[in-house]
Amino acid sequence: TATMEESFPRGGTRKTHKSEKAFQQSVEQDNLFDISTEEESTKGKSQKGPAKTKKLKTEKRENSKSIREKFEILSIESLCEGMRILGCVKEVNELELVVSLPNGLKGFVQVTEICDAYTKKLNEQVAQEEPLKDLAHLPELFSPGMLVRCVVSSVGFTERGKKSVKLSLNPKNVNEVLSAEALKPGMLLTGTVSSLEDHGYLVDIGVGGARAFLPLQKAKEYIRQKNKGAELKVGHYLNCVIEEVKGNGGVVGLSIGHSEVSTAIATEEQNWTLNNLLPGLVVKAQVQKVTPHGLILNFLSYFTGLVDFMHLDPKKAGTYFSNQAVRACVLCVHPRTRAVRLSLRPIFLQPGRSLTRLSCQHLGAVLEDVPVQSFSSKAGATFRLKDGALAYARLSHLSDSKNIFNAEAFKPGNTHKCRIIDYSQMDELALLSLRTSVIEAQYLRYHDIKPGALVKGTVLTIKPYGMLVKVGEQIRGLVPPIHLADILIKNPEKKYHIGDEVKCRVLLCDPEAKKLMMTLKKTLIESKLPAITCYADAKPGLQTHGFILRVKDYGCIVKFYNDVQGLVPKHELSAEYVPDPERVFYTGQVVKVAVLNCEPSKERMLLSFKLLGDPKREHTGHSQKKRRAVSVGQLVDVKVLEKTKDGLEVAVLPHNVPAFLPIPHLSDHVANGPLLYHWLQAGDILHRVLCLSQSEGHVLLCRKPALVSTVEGGQDPKSFSEIHPGMLLIGFVKSIKDYGVFVQFPSGLSGLAPKAIMSDKFVTSTSDHFVEGQTVVAKVTNVDEEKQRMLLSLRLSDCGLGDLATTSLLLLSQCLEEWQGVRSLMSSRDSVLIQTLAEMIPGMVLDLEVQEVLEDGSVVFSEGPVPGLVLRASRYHRAGQEVEPGQKKKAVILNVDMLKLEVHVSLCHDLVNRKAKKLKKGSEHQAIVQHLEESFAVASLVETGHLAAFSLTSHLNDTFRFDSEKLQVGQGVSLTLKTTEPGVTGFLLAVEGPATKRTVRQTRKDSETVDEDEEADPALVVGAVKKHTLSIGDMVTGTVKSIKPTHVVVTLEDGIIGCIHASHILDDVPVGTSPTAKLKVGKTVTARVIGGRDMKTFKFLPISHPRFIRTIPELSVRPSELEKDGCTALNTHTVSPLEKIKQYQAGQTVICFLKKYNVVKKWLEVEIAPDIRGRIPLLLTSLSFKVLKHPDKKFRIGQALKATVVGPDSSKAFLCLSLIGPHKLEKGEVAMGRVVKVTPKEGLTVSFPFGKMGTVSIFHVSDSYSEMPLEDFIPQKVVRCYVLSATDHVLTLSLRSSRTNPETKSKITDAEINSIQDIQEGQLLRGYVKSVQPHGVLFGLGPSVVGLAQYPHVSQYSPSKKALYNRYLPEGKLLTAKVLSLNRQKNLVELSFLPGDTGKPDVFPASLGLPLLKQEERKMEAEEQEHKGEEEQKKKNQKRKGKKNEEGQEAVRPPGKEKSESQKPQAKKQGKRPLREPASEQEGVKKKQKKAAPSEEDDSGVEVYYREGEEEVEERSVLPKGKPTRPAEVPRLQLSSGFIWDVGLDSLTPALPPRGESSDSEEDDKPQQSTQKRSKKERMLEKQKAEKELSRIEEALMDPGRQPESADDFDRLLLSSPNSSILWLQYMAFHLQATEIEKARAVAERALKTISFREEQEKLNVWVALLNLENMYGSPESLTKVFERAVQYNEPLKVFLHLADIYTKSEKFQEAGELYNRMLKRFRQEKSVWIKYGAFLLRRGQAGASHRVMQRALECLPNKEHVDVIAKFAQLEFQLGDAERAKAIFENTLSTYPKRTDVWSVYIDMTIKHGSQKEVRDIFERVIHLSLAPKRMKFFFKRYLDYEKQHGTEKDVQAVKAKALEYVEAKSSVLED
Repeated sequence: TATMEESFPRGGTRKTHKSEKAFQQSVEQDNLFDISTEEESTKGKSQKGPAKTKKLKTEKRENSKSIREKFEILSIESLCEGMRILGCVKEVNELELVVSLPNGLKGFVQVTEICDAYTKKLNEQVAQEEPLKDLAHLPELFSPGMLVRCVVSSVGFTERGKKSVKLSLNPKNVNEVLSAEALKPGMLLTGTVSSLEDHGYLVDIGVGGARAFLPLQKAKEYIRQKNKGAELKVGHYLNCVIEEVKGNGGVVGLSIGHSEVSTAIATEEQNWTLNNLLPGLVVKAQVQKVTPHGLILNFLSYFTGLVDFMHLDPKKAGTYFSNQAVRACVLCVHPRTRAVRLSLRPIFLQPGRSLTRLSCQHLGAVLEDVPVQSFSSKAGATFRLKDGALAYARLSHLSDSKNIFNAEAFKPGNTHKCRIIDYSQMDELALLSLRTSVIEAQYLRYHDIKPGALVKGTVLTIKPYGMLVKVGEQIRGLVPPIHLADILIKNPEKKYHIGDEVKCRVLLCDPEAKKLMMTLKKTLIESKLPAITCYADAKPGLQTHGFILRVKDYGCIVKFYNDVQGLVPKHELSAEYVPDPERVFYTGQVVKVAVLNCEPSKERMLLSFKLLGDPKREHTGHSQKKRRAVSVGQLVDVKVLEKTKDGLEVAVLPHNVPAFLPIPHLSDHVANGPLLYHWLQAGDILHRVLCLSQSEGHVLLCRKPALVSTVEGGQDPKSFSEIHPGMLLIGFVKSIKDYGVFVQFPSGLSGLAPKAIMSDKFVTSTSDHFVEGQTVVAKVTNVDEEKQRMLLSLRLSDCGLGDLATTSLLLLSQCLEEWQGVRSLMSSRDSVLIQTLAEMIPGMVLDLEVQEVLEDGSVVFSEGPVPGLVLRASRYHRAGQEVEPGQKKKAVILNVDMLKLEVHVSLCHDLVNRKAKKLKKGSEHQAIVQHLEESFAVASLVETGHLAAFSLTSHLNDTFRFDSEKLQVGQGVSLTLKTTEPGVTGFLLAVEGPATKRTVRQTRKDSETVDEDEEADPALVVGAVKKHTLSIGDMVTGTVKSIKPTHVVVTLEDGIIGCIHASHILDDVPVGTSPTAKLKVGKTVTARVIGGRDMKTFKFLPISHPRFIRTIPELSVRPSELEKDGCTALNTHTVSPLEKIKQYQAGQTVICFLKKYNVVKKWLEVEIAPDIRGRIPLLLTSLSFKVLKHPDKKFRIGQALKATVVGPDSSKAFLCLSLIGPHKLEKGEVAMGRVVKVTPKEGLTVSFPFGKMGTVSIFHVSDSYSEMPLEDFIPQKVVRCYVLSATDHVLTLSLRSSRTNPETKSKITDAEINSIQDIQEGQLLRGYVKSVQPHGVLFGLGPSVVGLAQYPHVSQYSPSKKALYNRYLPEGKLLTAKVLSLNRQKNLVELSFLPGDTGKPDVFPASLGLPLLKQEERKMEAEEQEHKGEEEQKKKNQKRKGKKNEEGQEAVRPPGKEKSESQKPQAKKQGKRPLREPASEQEGVKKKQKKAAPSEEDDSGVEVYYREGEEEVEERSVLPKGKPTRPAEVPRLQLSSGFIWDVGLDSLTPALPPRGESSDSEEDDKPQQSTQKRSKKERMLEKQKAEKELSRIEEALMDPGRQPESADDFDRLLLSSPNSSILWLQYMAFHLQATEIEKARAVAERALKTISFREEQEKLNVWVALLNLENMYGSPESLTKVFERAVQYNEPLKVFLHLADIYTKSEKFQEAGELYNRMLKRFRQEKSVWIKYGAFLLRRGQAGASHRVMQRALECLPNKEHVDVIAKFAQLEFQLGDAERAKAIFENTLSTYPKRTDVWSVYIDMTIKHGSQKEVRDIFERVIHLSLAPKRMKFFFKRYLDYEKQHGTEKDVQAVKAKALEYVEAKSSVLED
């Protein structure tokens, strides 16, 4: 009965077990898994006993409690000793297993609880103190995820008071409930291998009296599959099925086969009872009851068990019903209550299978707002995560402490912030915690903590073995005694107290062993040096802190983090010798060490305590003979020992370590290296030299300032891990290869700069651009850490170091500083010569004696008192002076060549006699280059003659110059001064301005700067070769050779050619004549030389210029020039053209000669004198439209014109002239302008030469208003304008004839109304509707005058719908109105449109049939709206009034910028119209009013789009209802687009002003509109005509076939089809036809941005078009740039192939060839590339090369491609090459692959095309005798037949049929046999 009492308690008191007490305490508040009492009472618990049937009445009462507890999920409290439970191995450690138990619990299995045999082995191992061979470690026996049957051996408390569950896997404990007699075949048990026998294994199943044996045969499959073929070891854990039982359970045979184990099911025949039921058994069961919290199951006939909600099958949850049959797995059995828990999760239903999901990916994540799913006051709460999965938090984790726990907060649906802290494998649930301390914890698991990290923790206890510190919820670390402080402390408890917060650094963290070691040494914690956590971190030269682990007589072992340690050998312990390290150093001492070298693979490291870079120890200066290592990256002082051919052998001070300093490493300036090398001597000391590398005692040094400062600033990365793409690094060129340049950095890392990204310029040969040892800046483009490689770019565009001027100045001052250094080296030498040279400073003026003049024209001066001194002036610096030996001359020093020991001097007058003038820092000066060094140039300022030096480079990488970019002596440059006093160097320091400001050797690219006269006639060029001895002012005679419009060519004696300019023929030139016509060919002329023009630079040179004798003499035959002695001297060499132009004042009149009319730029190019040119913008040539239309008719080339100077053209050396007087654009002036923009309903924007803009109001377009006032204006139309006001930066203009042509006295239909003063009451005025308001219609009468017509005065009808007003009175409609009343004070004008007042038809057509407005209504309405309207209009006009300026010109406002009221929301209109600021009105001009939207009431649904430059066609009043159809979708472009890109520029027509205006004044074109009333019939006709015209225009716009004719048309079409590349390409072609290359480019760029990224083909089409464009009109550089971008954005292969085609089509065969070679490298696996290249070569007739390509292709491509490639090449041979060779290839291929029908087929095709009939028939005969599949044969027979039908006779056809028949018969007979 005792057992019965335990199982079925009857009431009354009884002794409860301690664990049960805990179990029952909080039952009362339970509400989650509650089951109503009625239900409970029906269910007796009696079924649990196997044979109890008698119902006991008293049970009903007591049952309620036990059942209430039934569905409680397991908690630690509910576990008790002896409970058998299924678990899953979570972690395997060396001495214990961590096991996951159901419901989120966890237990531990110690190594001694595996099985007796294993424990015995362990004891043996301990006894003999060495590892046993056959003892497997736990990780070999168990793996995470394994399911194990455990028994709870104890539930104890840890030191921290937490409960901990100890488990046992020992079969003796797990299976002790079984007896030998109870064993039955089919039972599934667990056991462990206890020994290995000959034929199998003995397995310990823990059943007394039973020996279990596993035959080898039965274990084979398991060993192979699960154990990787290794035999089983003692302790191996097995799931086994009993195969047979002998001798009443004495001997048991087992099997562990997968199929037997996974299908084993516990059955009734096996006689399981509640006493011996084991966890892990799979049973068949039946659902007895479904509750919200789980199920009650019936199994093995008699037993009941429960399934909690965590163990339902997740896929079937919610679909269970009573009596449903299920399979379940026993999870645990309570030893006393015999309660059974089961699981329905599918993973448990196949015994022997491991759990697969071992963790969740978000472990440690903090989640916000997680909703509660359900809550139990005993166990905890479940939550629903975002991904739908369930998660669970134990009760103890729901709040920070029990006291503040509030169950109310966990109602389902409430949300909480929590953190995932673990994962329960058994439940497949994430475990959460809501505790603040957990959520905020820095570390959650040992895995999160990395060695070297700083962590905070609290002191737990202090033990003899160290101090325990709590770092996180579950994490404790140990601080060993030696780590409690920097020194050893005896009583740590005095320093640290329990609960103190401490900051530690992690020494070691082993998550698997849960071992965390930390240090509290202050130096280590506060160290800023990099921590070494692995051997790879230890780079030579690195300095860091560590602590001494052991001191030995051979040195110290220093330890860092993560068990990394290294040795400091004895000789590295100190600068002095340390005989006994143990007396000097102690264990635990914190030391700073430098890494000497490290071998990570061997885990060996050598360290040193001698820190070279440490300034504290730097100056100890122990003159030790001991050699001391120099660490990489250290700065040292060195002493020169001797010079070798490559550099200097030096000794590193203070220990005289030998080292080497190569020549290129002496300076950042390539040229200064050899110079410094030359003057350094043995014994000289160099400071701050960098150690670059060190290997086997060989130390390499570098003295480049750029590298030294990089290292000092700590900006050089030490390892690849620190390098990221985009970084800029400074290094030097290590070696130069054809494919690129290798760059090395101070730390020893190096990278490759490939040829392609080595320079922005085209690189022909890499060695032209860089030299070895040169300092460079590199940008990292990509890094491959594994291979330790990186790619670099050396392009200037990538490697910018900030402002160019600053870097340029820095490089210059560095270079000159080094020169000064060399001077000081020289001055310390003994030689007088060298000391004299050192004292010679540029800029000094010397008195010298000429020694001799050499052949090349240079002068050598005598050495004077110093023997060997060489002073020379080059021919240029002789400055044209006649010199004889012995003559005394003053000369100025330009520079001293310190290698050749020569002094360069100049005799130039300007330099010798410098002007004293105060110079400003930062001022800009013109200067002339006098002397060039390799890295800088010396120039003289034109104004003062001072010498200034400027750097030739502005960047370390900027070393390469094309010849055209190189400076020459004598060239003019623009300099900005950076110093104003010459320092010790003798130079002013300056920075060169942009290269565009250089003046000599102008390149002849820009037609603007260099005009066509410089293609001076061949006659002149020929003569240029002849030398002459003429000088300026000489009289010469000659004969006229040829006459050109602006000059005459003359032949002088000796065959010298001279030139006379048109301006130098007559003194007074009659306007309109051509002076050159006065001279006839062959006539003899006498002339005076006035200048000499250099044929290279087109400059007039001064007589002193050395090249003057090779110039073309410029002559004058003006009588005045011939008479007098003095004469003009032309000189544009030293005086820039800009200076010459400045002598002309604006307004001055000049005579000029027309040279040509520039159609593209629309200006006349003229010459005023041989050296002064001008331009007359077309608009300034005449006020007549005829002249502007055909300037060539009015102006003849060579004609003399009288022009007014407008001013110099700011950018170029041209005078700007005008033929119509000074172009002032002041008030009252008339000028010609060009329309740039048409703003519908508002007016025009007009541009004038020199960028001035003006606006024309709609009221000033004409003297007579019209329905469509802007119809005739399109952009670029020329208009004659009258300036109304110029007070603003935008002019106000009028185009009225009465203003622009007052003398024509044309009739003014609509007078100007500029203010309310111009209006009289009763006047009839025309104007344009502004907007429809709630109380009337606002009507514009002039640019700034608005009147109001109230509704009763608008129409005699009263429309029911206000929308009709908007429809019939659209903005901009022309109407006639009568002025009813004026209020000048309030600025109000009241108007009427009524037919009775105006005599014009009503605004609403009678056909609408609207009701008439009655007289009384009219009055009432009028009064009501009176004040509203007044307000409105008053505001409108007052606003205008405020704008009036002094002269009363209100037209300054941009026309019509009033936003039409109808566009504003209706609510705002009641008198709240905000005043607009004048500033915003000005902006208004710039805004395009793109869309005039219909007002709210407008129900027509028609939206009208306006665009600039479009005729105003959509006039609202007559638009039909219904939406305009949009143009049909433009087709996408397949690549055959059908229009041609290859339009040569010459075939394009110049874009002349469009639209024909032939009349002199465009107003004359318009019929004058009469003002008298027209008859009704006339009006009807007019209206019909207007409507027809309108619908015609509409149809044209709607017509889908209409070709776009303007940019706007294209833009409109592109709105509807933005992805159509054909449209974009037509748009580009449209611009190209107008030679607008830039616009075409811009369109292409727009297209690339607009077309959707999914439309790859469309985008590619545009890229190809852009490539075409750049190929035809761009430069090779621009083409390359586009190509590189295209390759990034598209499939590279396609882009390459397209570019190759483009090159081929444009016959750039060399480029195409190079491109193909690039492709073959990059796409060698693509057969299409090989074939294309082959075809290309054959087309070029290079058959041999094509054959070689085929051979290469076969070597590169995989075998399966070979036949195709060969066939393709053969095809190409047939088409483009040698047909015989093609046949040979085919025959060869087919002999190898006779069954390749595709090849046969191609062969036949090709032969039919290119061969004779006999050849074709021969091939067919061969094919039909092949033994191929019948289907294939049928194909060939059919082809043969078709061929004969086409080419042969009837007989041939029959022959083929007979052969076919023969073949079929032969086949069938074979089958019969």
